[in-house]
Amino acid sequence: MTDTPSLSVRKPSALRALLCFGGNFLMISTGLFVFQISLHIVLFFCLLWTALHAWLLGNDFAAIRTMMNTGISNALPAIYIFILIGMVIASFMQSGTVAALIYHGLNLLSPGFFLAAGLILCSLMSVATGTSWGTAGTLGVVLMGIGAAMEIPLPLVAGMVVAGATFGDKLSPVSDTTNLAAMSAHTNLYRHIGSMLITTTPAFILTLIILTILGMTFSANALPVSAIEQMQMALASSFNLGLLATLLPLLVMLVLSLKRLSPEISMSASVLTAVAVAVLYQERNVVDVLNSLWSNSPGATGIASLDDLLGRGGIMSMSWTLLLSLMALALGGILYNAGFLQALLEGIIARIRRTTTLIATTIGAGIVGNMGMGEAYISIILNCQLFRKAYEEKQLDNAVLSRSVEEGSTMSTGLIPWTTAGAFYAATLGVPVLEYAPYAFLNYLNPLISIGMAALGIGLLRTAGRTS
Repeated sequence: MTDTPSLSVRKPSALRALLCFGGNFLMISTGLFVFQISLHIVLFFCLLWTALHAWLLGNDFAAIRTMMNTGISNALPAIYIFILIGMVIASFMQSGTVAALIYHGLNLLSPGFFLAAGLILCSLMSVATGTSWGTAGTLGVVLMGIGAAMEIPLPLVAGMVVAGATFGDKLSPVSDTTNLAAMSAHTNLYRHIGSMLITTTPAFILTLIILTILGMTFSANALPVSAIEQMQMALASSFNLGLLATLLPLLVMLVLSLKRLSPEISMSASVLTAVAVAVLYQERNVVDVLNSLWSNSPGATGIASLDDLLGRGGIMSMSWTLLLSLMALALGGILYNAGFLQALLEGIIARIRRTTTLIATTIGAGIVGNMGMGEAYISIILNCQLFRKAYEEKQLDNAVLSRSVEEGSTMSTGLIPWTTAGAFYAATLGVPVLEYAPYAFLNYLNPLISIGMAALGIGLLRTAGRTS
């Protein structure tokens, strides 16, 4: 039997909306950073607080539950993708795809081009694995050690690592934030990625040029060959590293993605290919490989950072993100359907006349959301819900919305000291956020270029398929 929600509700005032949001802001900020309470538990109390305000407006329990269900139902297709992301990452570890990228990529390093090569390596790894944290915690740590031995300023190296790691976190089809933004904005995953490439490509090229110029000033420094050889020997002892076989799973996913097949199909085909490579080429036990798709096990190279990376992935590894996303979607469902979001910001959005202002405001809201909530996930979901109507009224494709939201939320999260990403990077790389942030060029050039292109009318995808 289905409960019928009550329709006798009142619109929230701006004051009540401010009180509701202020309570959530206070709980998230103090819960995370003062008492260090799990974000999931903090969100539970945010749900109770927001539901209380919805109830005071006249919504009964059935109506509030329907609001939550509506928020979650929009994300149901993404659940399959979240599950597949974990399987893709684990299978890429088992097939030696990630190991080969590291092994052969390390040969690109030379003193004068260390920073540029490091950016490319971090970008490739983050695209392949979909994780900025995993990239920074493994390859990033190695690059920090090599950079220190070459006497390159560590904040500069750390900024390069964060920029490269964020590149894949934003663009990879197996990244949780990439899928979350596409899902929350109601756009196709590859449409979302294609839209982001319009603004990210020039930002990446400009970042690469800047790092190349800066890197040339260190061209006379010595390269610690022993550190590279140690890592390559450890990888070679654990994997067969022929490029043709090991990169086959990645190529399958890329080719099917370019053919615009659904993410579920391309990821599933890539997983099957990687399993075959792991069993036939890497000579792994088929039962162990299949079990790794649920929960992967650390590698056995003897280098702790590598072993941790090679143990990433599996369906179980996505549970934290998946459960957090479901709770944030439920919270967003109440905030949106009860009218709190509209009451708080409809005055601001109503005053937006120019497309450039809308995109700049969306990006700014993502940054403020990260600063207030400490997590990009919630900021992505809520801003997609908040701004979607404004983009539709201007006949802008939802992929422009998802792109702008990521350029505010995903790109800024590592530049804010009190976000979980900022805290992770600072602890992992050993450089405070405020010291490396000026050198994470991609992270702030991308939003600026996006706003500039909007002002020039470049890359504004329209709902009718036209650009303006």
